[in-house]
Amino acid sequence: MKRRVLFSAAAGLLLAALTVLFAPVSPANAHGNVTGPSSRNYGCFERWGSKFQDPAMATEDPMCWQAWQANPSAMWNWNGLFRENVAGNHQGAIPDGQLCSGGRTESGRYNAMDTIGDWKATNVGNSFNVKLFDGARHGADYIWVYVSKPGFNPTTQALKWSDLDRVSQIGNTPAAQWTQRSDGVEIDIPVSVSGRSGRAMVYTIWQASHLDQSYYFCSDVNFGGTTTPPTTPPTTPPTTPPTTPPTTPPTTPPASGACSATYATSSQWSGGFQGEVKVTAGAAAIKGWTVTLTYGSAPSVSQSWNSTVTASGNALVAKNVAYNGALPAAGTAGFGFIGSGTASTPTVTCAATT
Repeated sequence: MKRRVLFSAAAGLLLAALTVLFAPVSPANAHGNVTGPSSRNYGCFERWGSKFQDPAMATEDPMCWQAWQANPSAMWNWNGLFRENVAGNHQGAIPDGQLCSGGRTESGRYNAMDTIGDWKATNVGNSFNVKLFDGARHGADYIWVYVSKPGFNPTTQALKWSDLDRVSQIGNTPAAQWTQRSDGVEIDIPVSVSGRSGRAMVYTIWQASHLDQSYYFCSDVNFGGTTTPPTTPPTTPPTTPPTTPPTTPPTTPPASGACSATYATSSQWSGGFQGEVKVTAGAAAIKGWTVTLTYGSAPSVSQSWNSTVTASGNALVAKNVAYNGALPAAGTAGFGFIGSGTASTPTVTCAATT
């Protein structure tokens, strides 16, 4: 009976994700998250993005399970947990108990991040770095890092402002001063506390420089364990292999050209599949790319990430978003989508703006 309930719940999640007929979809107009120690929604994306329909999540990672059931878009849009026009009044804008969802921002998309329970925690020492990834190269007016006070237990208590001590901060820091990556920039904020052990919460506020746009991230940690190095954010869903190998071999890219693209089906289930595409620039840098996936019949897509996708007849046309279009020679970017029906191998073409 328990197994039947789990599979029924998984089927319900898939039905919710795949019953929407195709409409243009794109990532949130925001581009960053704490990747180490992983925030709640980024950690769920990192661990389960390639196998989010796997019922094993319910027992292996129940807090992520409830988050995926509540709103899968909170993980696909891992870089969109922000509020606008807060004017620095974070405590006024975000009530106690709603810190991890940014005050139920984005029409409640991230509400499940506030759920009390035993979220997966990163082991850290009393000195560690918070790694912040900025895919759009906004830079920061400031970044504030808090750690929950001794005695606070995130497995049984809702996070309140009075539970937090600010332990680190940096001021105005243009993106040019961050560590450069092909898909964005990242920065480490050093944190040092003393005498800590056990579970705690790390809370990060990133005030982006391009607008009055404030990002909020809850990261669960366990003081006293072996320090876990920060993760590197992928430009496509995580590289954790699916439970079965991809059933569709990658399409061979053209031998030359401004760009090329390869497609693979990374996972599939009854009634749906997950497709992933890797874009590679040619011998010269490019400013943007457009990938066309041509199928035998009109495709239907319910979710996409790291691209703006539209349907055109029997094709999906995917264009880069602001933070992954410019690529150096031989540089790569990637995007993915959730499709309905049976997976098939499309014809793949890539065009670039130079």
